[in-house]
Amino acid sequence: MKFIISALLATSALAFAPSKVAQSSTALSASLDGIPGALPPVGIFDPLNLAEKATDATLARYREAELAHGRVAMLAVIGFLVGEKVEGSSFLFDAQISGPAITHISQVPDGFWPVIIAFIGAYEAQRAQEGWVDPADCPVDQPGLLREDYAPGDLKFDPFGLMPEDPEDFDIMQTKELQNGRLAMLAAAGFLAQEAVDGKGIIEHLTSSA
Repeated sequence: MKFIISALLATSALAFAPSKVAQSSTALSASLDGIPGALPPVGIFDPLNLAEKATDATLARYREAELAHGRVAMLAVIGFLVGEKVEGSSFLFDAQISGPAITHISQVPDGFWPVIIAFIGAYEAQRAQEGWVDPADCPVDQPGLLREDYAPGDLKFDPFGLMPEDPEDFDIMQTKELQNGRLAMLAAAGFLAQEAVDGKGIIEHLTSSA
């Protein structure tokens, strides 16, 4: 558990560097074993052969979904730890929120929800405008097409200038993001399951086992 948390926090600064702007969606399927996120000795882990059966457009959507879910999971893992660590602090909702992180959402004041909904809505609207073809322009049998000039995950968000110019260095960084996102998805699922089973917070588990 501690290894998972350390790995996620140590590389969180790299996790949100955008995908390469010049990369097209068709490049994803050019060589499945060579795309970012494929590491030896496994290469592409695809036991159901979803990638092999996918078109270029479908493969691009798979990568977009993986990046989006990985980023959300990394934030969720940090939220679990920070939320439980600062519970009871006077600066956070008048110290009204306490207990395991999975119970915090039901304790948040009603006035906080419009802020969250507005933030998520603005983000998703920008993502749709940046990456997706207008539904009116999509063929009936191909809904949800990504734009030809859009690289999955690239929202032009790189405030610290972390994205390398060198293609090889970029692939290494994107693989780090994908791997940490995958680890975070497993970690977040584990956190949820553990707290649901015994009603104890993750921080409580870590301190009791230290």
